[in-house]
Amino acid sequence: MKFTDGYWQVLPGVTILRPQAVDDVVTGDESLTVYAATGPLEKRGDTLNRPLITVSFDSPMDDVVGVTIEHFQGGLSRGPEFEIARSVADVKVAGPDLAGEPVATFRSGALTARVQTEGEWGVDFLAGGRTLTTSTPRSIGVITDADGRHFVREQLTLGVGEHVYGLGERFGALVKNGQTVDIWNADGGTASDQAYKNVPFYLTDAGYGVLVDQPERVSFEVGTEVVSRTQFSVEGQSLRYYVIYGPTPKDVLRKLTALTGRPARVPEWSYGLWLSTSFTTDYDEKTVTSFIDGMAERDLPLSVFHFDCFWMRQFHWCDFVWDPATFPDPEAMLARLKAKGLKICVWINPYIAQRSELFAEGRERGYLVKNPDGSVWQWNLWQAGMALVDFTNPEATAWYQSKLRVLLDQGVDAFKTDFGERIPTDVVWHDGSDPQGMHNYYTHLYNKAVFELLEEEKGEGEAVLFARSATVGGQQFPVHWGGDCESTFVSMAESLRGGLSLALSGFGFWSHDIGGFEGTPDAAVFKRWLAFGLLSSHSRLHGSDSYRVPWAFDDEAVDVTRHFTRLKLSLMPYLARTGAQAHEEGVPVMRPMVLEFPDDRSAATVDTQYMLGDSLLVAPVFNAEGDVEVYVPEGTWTHLLTGETVTGPRWVRERHGYDSLPLLVRPGTVLPVGARTDRPDYDYADGVTLRLFELADGHRSVTHVPGPDGAPGATFTVTRDGSRVQVEAAGTSVPWSVQIGTGEPVAAAPSATRVDLDV
Repeated sequence: MKFTDGYWQVLPGVTILRPQAVDDVVTGDESLTVYAATGPLEKRGDTLNRPLITVSFDSPMDDVVGVTIEHFQGGLSRGPEFEIARSVADVKVAGPDLAGEPVATFRSGALTARVQTEGEWGVDFLAGGRTLTTSTPRSIGVITDADGRHFVREQLTLGVGEHVYGLGERFGALVKNGQTVDIWNADGGTASDQAYKNVPFYLTDAGYGVLVDQPERVSFEVGTEVVSRTQFSVEGQSLRYYVIYGPTPKDVLRKLTALTGRPARVPEWSYGLWLSTSFTTDYDEKTVTSFIDGMAERDLPLSVFHFDCFWMRQFHWCDFVWDPATFPDPEAMLARLKAKGLKICVWINPYIAQRSELFAEGRERGYLVKNPDGSVWQWNLWQAGMALVDFTNPEATAWYQSKLRVLLDQGVDAFKTDFGERIPTDVVWHDGSDPQGMHNYYTHLYNKAVFELLEEEKGEGEAVLFARSATVGGQQFPVHWGGDCESTFVSMAESLRGGLSLALSGFGFWSHDIGGFEGTPDAAVFKRWLAFGLLSSHSRLHGSDSYRVPWAFDDEAVDVTRHFTRLKLSLMPYLARTGAQAHEEGVPVMRPMVLEFPDDRSAATVDTQYMLGDSLLVAPVFNAEGDVEVYVPEGTWTHLLTGETVTGPRWVRERHGYDSLPLLVRPGTVLPVGARTDRPDYDYADGVTLRLFELADGHRSVTHVPGPDGAPGATFTVTRDGSRVQVEAAGTSVPWSVQIGTGEPVAAAPSATRVDLDV
């Protein structure tokens, strides 16, 4: 939200109080509190009628400094609050030294906040021997607008050439400089400035990130209110944020997810291809079976079948009852489908239509969100007379979970948790939560309830969602998909930007609707999107009013589906390891170029390609002709599909058929390729081929191939000395082989633990 008219003036009716003179500094063992008056304090009388702004510093963990800016402290803390993990931090606090520099300092690990205690207000955040960012004399503001509303804002400086990323899944430019962003969940598709997944966190390539620890609407002006600063503000009398030191972007994400939660480990079967009924299409068991059998007949590996909304009766969403007209015996149907080796996903949302039998039950038990007068909140948008489950009520959460448990008993394996964004603010919550804060936070409670049920019933590592909405902490409940995109090349690109932005907001797994959701893609869009979708973390064929079975487009679409599905399944030893890294460290599977190449200025703004893990560069093709420009970082990279090499750093123009795209292997890579291409869940070490690409003399690396269901797996140590390459295996007794680039594989002798070969 903007408050000023240019640099010097404020908007009509706006007043801004700023800290000007530090009155007192109070140090604790693990805290620093600064009291600053909003005007000069030259005599005793200056303390009268003079507001104070309190700025305090603390730390939840090393390299993270929490800052709280307060005006009036008498407000009620109604919740909700983000779940922030705290650990013992190495904190050192120092007040002003009367004999030295007039500063107070608060240090957590390698990050220091240095407060100027004389002269103009200022707070520098320092690490690694340099200033990361600064709160200037004009940065903090306690504001009253023309309508009498109160706000608190902060502005942190941006350096020359510094780029800002994150703020959730946003579909515009990956670099947020010059953008104004409101953190407010909305069902706005992928073509606007609204977003389903809003995260009040930004990361910069200057070595730090900032998390605003408030679930209500947070307004960000990234170089727009003041071009040299990132401003963030909230309504009320206080503002809390954390500065997170890296120094690398990966390090920032590791620390962010240590604070807000790491993604759960997803089941291996979830990496395979998902096929949907689509949304408003007509279908019954015969239709579903024809799709599944059609995939098998065309040798198209399929892992998950998804039933979208109309598995339930119209006007009854959600009652979690199969439509008896189309699915008269759901248990038997699901058993037949699961006998084909499939997992089953069904669509749900947290809205209860008035015709649902759950409406009366929820109303009588007090499980639905209420109006201030005690009546049930309802509207007709989406479902007639729909209400909301109140997940702030533990009994309501258990009730909702009990309805889903019936579906799990019938044979369902996963849930598509749709919606969760359209949450009103003129309501009363069971636990008294602030409706403004609950608007964004509702999705967290919703997805958490469903995910925890799946973990309880299926076990850790077997729970997976297909979720649309999220906020801070939502990454703990994977997977998330990009929402309602159009079936065009332009929308394909905006979907990618959304996923990359979400990755830089702490989310490890992401997917999208292959071919687009709205409308029917032409064959060219569908085939190009297939390559992108099957080189994403998770892959789903889904549409709105038209089917997404490949043969509905043309025969080549079938071939392209087969080609890229089998390619992805062969890469499962690599993808499973990358997914484990997302779970263990918080580093995403799909990575913007800046995450892997933070020191390459040419990579900073690239948002038409990405790294799949640390070693594979993927550049989707966004046109029918097959023309693509790809930025190749330094070194000699190898086209995985052709074996051709290309040397960077430079931009390269290429043309690709529908069965190809730039898929480049990073120099120095040991890429484990699996022996199976028919399913995603298999023993990855059994028959694995280690493909070696451009190993430099003196190279040494350790490659881990995960075992089934998160078991330890096998480890391969690869070294190069001159022209000699040595590979040593540990933790495996199954066959494996080594391949240098596109050469012939060299198989290890039975039970061998070492292979030597010449480059």
